[in-house]
Amino acid sequence: MSPLPHPHSSPVSETFSFVSLIPLAMASADLRAELKCSVCLNIYTDPVTLRCGHNFCRVCIDRVLDTQEGSGDLFCPVCRKRFRSRPALQRNTTLHNIVGHFVSAHPDQESGVFCTHCVDSPVPAVRSCLHCEAFLCDKHLRVHKTSPPHVLCDPTLSMESRKCSVHKKILEYYCTEDETCICVSCSLAGEHRGHQVETLNEASEKKKETLRNVLQKLLTKREETEESVQSLQEHRRKVEEEAAGDTERVTDLFIELRRCLEDLEKRVLREISGRAERISIFIRDLEIKKEELSRKMRHIEELCNMTDPLTVLQESDTGDLCDTEDGDNEDRERHEKLLHDGGGLDVAGVLHTGLSDIITEVNVYFYIEIAADILLDGNTANNDLQISDDRTTVSVSDRKQNHPETPERFQNYSQVMSSQSFSSGRHYWEVDVGGSDGWTVGMCYPSIERRGGESEIGFNKKSWALKRYNNQYSVIHDSDETPLPPNPSSNRVMIYLDYEVGRISFYDLCDPTRHLHTFTTTFTEPLHAGICVYKGCIKMCGGAEDDEELGSI
Repeated sequence: MSPLPHPHSSPVSETFSFVSLIPLAMASADLRAELKCSVCLNIYTDPVTLRCGHNFCRVCIDRVLDTQEGSGDLFCPVCRKRFRSRPALQRNTTLHNIVGHFVSAHPDQESGVFCTHCVDSPVPAVRSCLHCEAFLCDKHLRVHKTSPPHVLCDPTLSMESRKCSVHKKILEYYCTEDETCICVSCSLAGEHRGHQVETLNEASEKKKETLRNVLQKLLTKREETEESVQSLQEHRRKVEEEAAGDTERVTDLFIELRRCLEDLEKRVLREISGRAERISIFIRDLEIKKEELSRKMRHIEELCNMTDPLTVLQESDTGDLCDTEDGDNEDRERHEKLLHDGGGLDVAGVLHTGLSDIITEVNVYFYIEIAADILLDGNTANNDLQISDDRTTVSVSDRKQNHPETPERFQNYSQVMSSQSFSSGRHYWEVDVGGSDGWTVGMCYPSIERRGGESEIGFNKKSWALKRYNNQYSVIHDSDETPLPPNPSSNRVMIYLDYEVGRISFYDLCDPTRHLHTFTTTFTEPLHAGICVYKGCIKMCGGAEDDEELGSI
């Protein structure tokens, strides 16, 4: 067994049996009684009032109402007044102020511990003697015995917890094995005999050291939390600043959307009314043609009824009269087209295309991710092409470049791919096409053929392209080429990719930006930017650097 350390090396906290207290002065006692919560029996903390007028600590009444809600019966704990729903808690400001003034005026009385020896009037105790089981004011503390059995501690009403429940002796030691406070009898002959023990002061200092370490960790965490709060506050300020711009952009966007919808409505209505109008125009044209045919018939009949052969033979317009097939093929095609007019199907087509363009513009407007600058992969460049040192510009060279032959290099067409690939997300970049009047720009899979007829971008299932040739613009995929009237009017085009949705869109960066075409599919490989140059040069410009350019899309 470890030797018992001296228990009185310093003051310790102990508990005694209950000692009767001298009552407070009448006025103070009456006021204290009025300021006690009927639930916790302590002075109010943040007092609140129910509709019936009774006051409680906010925490106390919240706990009571939580318990009552579980049973489905809500009522005041004092007067038992019932409530149909959980009552709102109104802070009692007047009572809160009175409690504050009372506690400030009687700071020591809040503990309710008074000197045992001051019988004439209550004087707050400043210390307790564990040996004498007495409370001491400053005056009586100065004359109190200081021999070793007399151990002083802070005054407390709960004295039983400071004594051993078995031996009824003062708790003087701490058993480190069982982590509990013990008396001298517990350590010598009780269940803690032979255990490692320490004085309460020693054990307390060790625990304080542990708590200081915990405190230091908590301090570090609090500092980290404060830094997080500060960074989030700074971010919030930036978000609030951006919100003002976003609000303006959204307002402008909806103005533009309403204009687009109004234009689309007019186009659809024109399509609906135009069907009958086109038929009416064709009927009018046929009526005119019928009159012309009747005139020819009458004239021919007159010629056939003439008896003078010279007159018949000298008739000068018989060639025109005998031309019976003038415009027949065109009229038949026009007739068939009108008879088999798609009707509602055509209307749906116009509506679907218009709405699709609007949705595409909204997606680009809000959910775009700026792509990194697109760099060209020289290992894929055809020998007719020259790549700039910064790998952003490609031009048709006057002489063969004699690039090293690699499996990745395009052999039959003056094409090159980007070194970057995209397998997720939304991205866009711009291409300056002002230096060439013959080109193809788009996207392709890395598995695209590098030689042969199917290696040209757009003319296979593995690429999607926008093309300019002979001043005619078109979009191409899997050799299916669709002309684009009218021609784009700027020297810059933008390519927008939404990989997950499966969309590649082309835009003419005129003012305002104009949507040219959107390919929709399901992508099965990463995508590279692809360029084919027939003459001149093309420059990759990467993504836009500010939100203004996005706002106009």
